[in-house]
Amino acid sequence: MPEFEWPWQYRFPPFFTLQPNTETREKQMGAWRALILAYCRHHRTFTLDLTESLESPLFNNADIQRRLSEESIQAILDELAATGHVEWTDKAKKRCYVFWRTPSEWGQLIYSWVTDSGMTGSVCTFFELTQGDDVTGQPFQGLDEDVLQKSLATLQAAGKAEVMGTDGVKFF
Repeated sequence: MPEFEWPWQYRFPPFFTLQPNTETREKQMGAWRALILAYCRHHRTFTLDLTESLESPLFNNADIQRRLSEESIQAILDELAATGHVEWTDKAKKRCYVFWRTPSEWGQLIYSWVTDSGMTGSVCTFFELTQGDDVTGQPFQGLDEDVLQKSLATLQAAGKAEVMGTDGVKFF
């Protein structure tokens, strides 16, 4: 896997302190949102734990000895939640799903593969959809099971699939 390319802001010390000026802060938040989504996509990260993330290179640049505070990380993740790219898993906001593709986008990718493969009308296990030989090379290969379930729920709501129990789905 190629090495992750950090944006220029990552080497700029003020980037790690949320700025008080409204216009500057909006640009900074936009840069953080883009960085988090790009980093999670590159590393295929589907969840973040705030406590563990404090030491992650994502929020801690050891080269310039700067790190983002937990409160700042939470504020940025709240912004991502407002756009549908983060979903908190607990009320304390210490753990979240990161949707570098939204569940709806994952659902569409899966459904396109199902129709292109001529698998409408068939039943698949969650394992087959994320780990099976037929999905090798597909963008949803290795998809987190919780994110998969959320994605399949969007297909079910659209009448394109029916989730069966806790580990299967039928596609229409």
